[in-house]
Amino acid sequence: MFYRPADGHGLPHSPFAAIVSPRPIGWISTRSSTGDNLAPYSFFNAVGYTPPQVMFAGDFRDSMANAMESGVFAVNVVAAEALEKMNATSARFARGTDEFAKTGVAKAECVAIDCPRVADAPATLECRVVKLVEILGPERILVGEVVGVHLRDDCLVGGRFDVTRYSPAARLGYHDYTIVRDVIELRRPKDPNPV
Repeated sequence: MFYRPADGHGLPHSPFAAIVSPRPIGWISTRSSTGDNLAPYSFFNAVGYTPPQVMFAGDFRDSMANAMESGVFAVNVVAAEALEKMNATSARFARGTDEFAKTGVAKAECVAIDCPRVADAPATLECRVVKLVEILGPERILVGEVVGVHLRDDCLVGGRFDVTRYSPAARLGYHDYTIVRDVIELRRPKDPNPV
């Protein structure tokens, strides 16, 4: 099968998100004059290493509006045991609703920024807004610089952040998710012709 997205695919549901998978989930927490907010974004990833930077993309709704108002946001890693609560925070609550309180997610304060975070997340990235990028369609991309990192102590093993200690949840297509349980280490091959 081949299709041009502009012409439609003729399937019951678009396969695009299922093709680009698995994707990490950015569980974005923000604070604004209307209160605290927590929502998942399945278009999320790291985009820079020095300095560390991340991005999330979607409609310009509460999370992005709050981050643009405050200049900060936090990205909370979703562990397997938090999958149901993460999904509950994806409901379209009215602006100003505290999803932490509404869904029973434990809240803590960030350190480097004025923003809430998921208290028991395996890791949280505290971010300052770098840029809001307009792309085709109604979505936007928000890029942030990571200015603080929380690591849950039980996830540190031998000086490494060990994902097998919490099994990260990831987004597939449609209504599907996966849990990362198998980790395979591959070291880069050495250059056979060093200069």
